[in-house]
Amino acid sequence: MALLVADEFPGIDSEKLVKMCLIHDFGEAITGDIPSFLKTKQDEAKEEAAISDMLENLPENLNIEYKDLFTEMAALETTEAKMFKALDRIEACISHNESLIKTWLPNEFMDNLTYGAENVTFSEYLTTLREEVRQDSIQKIERGE
Repeated sequence: MALLVADEFPGIDSEKLVKMCLIHDFGEAITGDIPSFLKTKQDEAKEEAAISDMLENLPENLNIEYKDLFTEMAALETTEAKMFKALDRIEACISHNESLIKTWLPNEFMDNLTYGAENVTFSEYLTTLREEVRQDSIQKIERGE
């Protein structure tokens, strides 16, 4: 998704953004994928430990680069980090919209309408995109599919 919206953000470092999107699930490669709406602080801590262990086995240049990227992603101060987080949250909602509604957990009906809303406020474009996904969720719930 980062590649599809990058043109809407002149001046961003597209390569950095794409790297953030690619490496953000490193921890889940070790711990397993936990649905976004169910992930706890403890799950996040396990992922962070797994990432640290994984990075230690990389060549020094990649270890340093990826540690720096993970630090930047966690701080959410740069446009690239904010975009990564917003796109990750939007993508989770799109994935839910693509799945059968009978697979949704009870909390996912409300979560899919609100998840990530706070992460898009820095960008009118991403706020509009998130609202489009929210409207898709509403229509899916109304249709019951």
